[in-house]
Amino acid sequence: MSLLDRAAALDAADPLASYRDRFLPAPSVVSYLDGNSLGRPLAATADLMDDFVRDQWGGRLIQGWTDGWLEWPLTLGDRLGAIALGAAPGQTVVADSTTVLLYKLARAAVDARPGRRKVVLDTDNFPTDRYVLEGIAAERGLALHWIETDPVTGIEPAQVAEAVDADTALVLFSHVAYRSGWLADVPEINRIAHEAGALTLWDLCHSAGSVPIALDEWGVDLAVGCSYKYLNGGPGAPAFAYLRHSLQDSLRQPIQGWMGHRASFEMGPGYEAATGIRALLSGTPPILAMVPAHANLDMLAAAGIEAVRAKSLLLTGFVLELADEWLVPLGVEVVSPRSAERRGGHVTLRRPGFEQLLEPLWAAGVIPDYRRPDGLRIGPAPLSTSFTEVYQGLAVLRDLVEKHQ
Repeated sequence: MSLLDRAAALDAADPLASYRDRFLPAPSVVSYLDGNSLGRPLAATADLMDDFVRDQWGGRLIQGWTDGWLEWPLTLGDRLGAIALGAAPGQTVVADSTTVLLYKLARAAVDARPGRRKVVLDTDNFPTDRYVLEGIAAERGLALHWIETDPVTGIEPAQVAEAVDADTALVLFSHVAYRSGWLADVPEINRIAHEAGALTLWDLCHSAGSVPIALDEWGVDLAVGCSYKYLNGGPGAPAFAYLRHSLQDSLRQPIQGWMGHRASFEMGPGYEAATGIRALLSGTPPILAMVPAHANLDMLAAAGIEAVRAKSLLLTGFVLELADEWLVPLGVEVVSPRSAERRGGHVTLRRPGFEQLLEPLWAAGVIPDYRRPDGLRIGPAPLSTSFTEVYQGLAVLRDLVEKHQ
């Protein structure tokens, strides 16, 4: 069987194939391989946005706040928690950006461990995570303990065990490493951190909507993530935060705004935090930007995260198969886990000079993701990507690499 025939056979056997029809077409795109950076829009999202602008916003105007808008951060958070995060109600909120929520949770966490001066993180985590913790360390007089991680893999439990001690307040890692796609062992790292008395904060940006997550079962303390990748929320879509029930009375986030007040519309003197997860809110919720979440969560609930994960592993496995057959002989290196147990939703390929191939790739309708200094991330979103699309995209990449040898 040729690789093209294999792609066709995988498409024919794909139980999620019909979901591709739910997305708006992009006529100039032959192969979209960047779902791990920005998901494609649903046709239902366009309909919902039009209805919201014309009927809800345009028709109800300010009365919409009493129609339920004010509760969206919590109701959508609960839906997201149930469908994608393994979180019981009352622990997830949709608000702000990933950066702002990271700051809120990390500041609250270190303040909840007074006397502990150490924060543990890794050198290859996403820049925002590192930058936010650098700022908090400067604000609070903390010391950052950097774990050197192999960019080809990611954080290992043994490394965490060597780093944490009785002085550690917080550890922060990504569930799926943004560069390599390494899938961290969250339960084991949590166990190690908790034995030392530290809190754990997980970045779920590259796993939410692609990889099954069980925050409650794994004993996660805090987590954040974005909704514009595998959750298809659109550019700049609001992020989400998770704070487990047992910590909600003791952690206080530092950005005190009116929406996190116990009685927002009393507008009285002095700040009194709301109870529960609502206390993570600060300003007015980004209601218009939340509209796509309704359609996206409906779709993910119908498909099921386990089925999404099964297809994701087949897609990335096919990427590895094509890379080994076509690209490795041309000097391209696979710098992502080959083990399905440790592989997230994308595969990174590395070769000097890849940046020069971006323009011709885009001109040919092939859109991967590039990460300096020389990595191409291939991120096929399971609900919007076919195996034939992966074949077509990597075939163009192969031809360009051959041409630029």
